[in-house]
Amino acid sequence: MSPSKILFILSGSISAYKACEALSRLVQAGHTVRAVATPSALRFVGAATLEGLTGQPVATELWTAGRAMEHVHLTRWADLVLVCPATANQLNRLAAGLADDLPGALFLASERTTPWLLAPAMNPEMWRHPATRAAVERLREWGVRCLPVGHGRTACGETGEGRLAEAGDIVLAVEQMLTRPAGRSLRVVITSGGTAEPIDGVRVLSNTSTGFTGALIARHFARCGHEVLLLRAATAVAVPSVQEEIFQTHADLDRALTEVLGGERVDVVIHAAAVSDFAVAGVEVDGKEVAVGQKLDSRASPVLRLKPQAKIVATLRSRSRNAAVKVVAFKLTDHASEAAAGRAVAALVAEADADFVVHNDLATRTSGQDAFPAAIHRRGGEPAIACATRGELADRLEQLVAQTQVS
Repeated sequence: MSPSKILFILSGSISAYKACEALSRLVQAGHTVRAVATPSALRFVGAATLEGLTGQPVATELWTAGRAMEHVHLTRWADLVLVCPATANQLNRLAAGLADDLPGALFLASERTTPWLLAPAMNPEMWRHPATRAAVERLREWGVRCLPVGHGRTACGETGEGRLAEAGDIVLAVEQMLTRPAGRSLRVVITSGGTAEPIDGVRVLSNTSTGFTGALIARHFARCGHEVLLLRAATAVAVPSVQEEIFQTHADLDRALTEVLGGERVDVVIHAAAVSDFAVAGVEVDGKEVAVGQKLDSRASPVLRLKPQAKIVATLRSRSRNAAVKVVAFKLTDHASEAAAGRAVAALVAEADADFVVHNDLATRTSGQDAFPAAIHRRGGEPAIACATRGELADRLEQLVAQTQVS
């Protein structure tokens, strides 16, 4: 990609040493980087270090002689602003609109078309605190992208979520955002993989979904600069550097979707998970009821009673805080005729109030991992878009939802 101008804001965290690595990589990639450091940040890394890495003077104060207008000039200069590390204090100050220091003034003076990226780093309890969570959500609603934090041992000796993202992931996210036109980044939730409903303590009722499709779509959307949350089954393919949550059962996925759709603004839901239509209502052995979850003897001849489960896809829009959320549903048919497949897609569009339905049929499945003959159907009766591979499907979906983004 072509070199860009990046404003790199550091706030006071011991993880500033990792931020310096990300800064160095950006410079090595050919970008022009200007550093801004809060007084607290300078307690961890010196101005000489930052100047040596960037080849540029370091801005630290609002009232530096001869540079009183830098809070305006620097944001006009930058193609992207990165706050790394973004401490709990810095996140809460930005969300409150405080402008009595240089980062806050830069944020308020920034043109809304300039992308801002935050890389949080803090103690796990500080990251979980309602004030921090509310600040992150408010910033996201204003169009600011927030990288997922890492999990592990933090400098204070505690273990949990709060570690600064790795330098390579930070640089990748910066370059993703620089390739996306201003204002086009979306918050996307993707479900992937198959649910597993317990029969006994070790056996489950599941399906053959691998999660390959959802994983590839998640990877593509992230590379295009979108903010992706992948809700994936425990056995489904993982996507490094993409924020994820794990589910097992229909109920797990249902709860996760309720929380994320009701708790923050989501622009797009791509529901690629293979959700079980049935759960185990009861188990009998020799005419006697056995508690679900109790391990069955391998020599037994159990009889399973199944019960239908609610269609998750039918309620995605109704539980979203964003009434304009785009819904992408998936429909798999089994050796269906063209007419039968058309009726199945139409029924799903109506049931889920879906903007797009991705249809494929078992008869067209091939052994290739990327091969995925499918068609994207659009609400309104426009001609379907044929896709031969998962990669093509991901690319066409990204183009479609980006074109229909609600500002």
